[in-house]
Amino acid sequence: MLNRDQIEFYQENGYLAIEGVFTAEEMAEARAVVDDLVQRSRAVAGHTDLYDLEPGHTPESPRVRRLKSPITAHPVFERLARSARLLDLVTALIGPQIRLHGNKLNMKSAEYGSPVQWHQDFSFYPHTNDDLLAVGIALDDCLPENGCMLMIPGSHRWPILDHHQDGCFVGAIDPEREGIDLRQAVAAPVHAGGITIHHCRTLHGSAANTSPRPRRLFLVELAAVDAFPVLGIPDLAAFDAKIWRGRPTASYRVKEMDIRLPLPKHERGGSIYEIQTPLRARAFSAT
Repeated sequence: MLNRDQIEFYQENGYLAIEGVFTAEEMAEARAVVDDLVQRSRAVAGHTDLYDLEPGHTPESPRVRRLKSPITAHPVFERLARSARLLDLVTALIGPQIRLHGNKLNMKSAEYGSPVQWHQDFSFYPHTNDDLLAVGIALDDCLPENGCMLMIPGSHRWPILDHHQDGCFVGAIDPEREGIDLRQAVAAPVHAGGITIHHCRTLHGSAANTSPRPRRLFLVELAAVDAFPVLGIPDLAAFDAKIWRGRPTASYRVKEMDIRLPLPKHERGGSIYEIQTPLRARAFSAT
């Protein structure tokens, strides 16, 4: 469980880093699965329901920057995400009723892994309240030199910033346009087996990996059961099936707060990789 200091740090800063949640053996198993999935990507030439590819991907030199919904790709990921160790920590922050919102595995391969531009997760999926967070499970050491996550402390109390470009939602902000002083950014490093937790409104990003070591981070987005997506859901039964702790409800909690809709969609969709604004964060941008 989280101690009082950790809970207060999260409430004040909007993020938390915790070492040693998972064992070396668990992380080795997950990395082996990721390696196998990357090898299988040799058979695809473009983005798929599983793969988001780096520029320059070829059958001879596979380059994957994201596995979409790894939980559906292999059971090892659901075992990690649903472990009592992890959910007990989350319970201390958003309560005992927890629903899976989404999951992905962001990969920064050695020497070319792409940066992730500055964004607030809540801009992608506004809900009736903001008791949502993302847990990042570090399969590798995630350190400043290989592109660990960067956070703006306290930004979870800010309004939702404009993640649009030329009138369309692109899923990333322009720091200069929004007047954001990125000198506030701090690194959130963890070693393999550790986790980061960040609030859905916390402004965050990460720099490119120019080091000789990979950085693979399995992200699990979790919500309080009584948070309902503002844009609705296509299937209530499927929505309720994602409840990992607690029971379905017909009573959803509404918090007075600002939201921005992720509309209209850009013709290529929102992209935290491809917005034409470089990630800038002091010396971190060179790592």
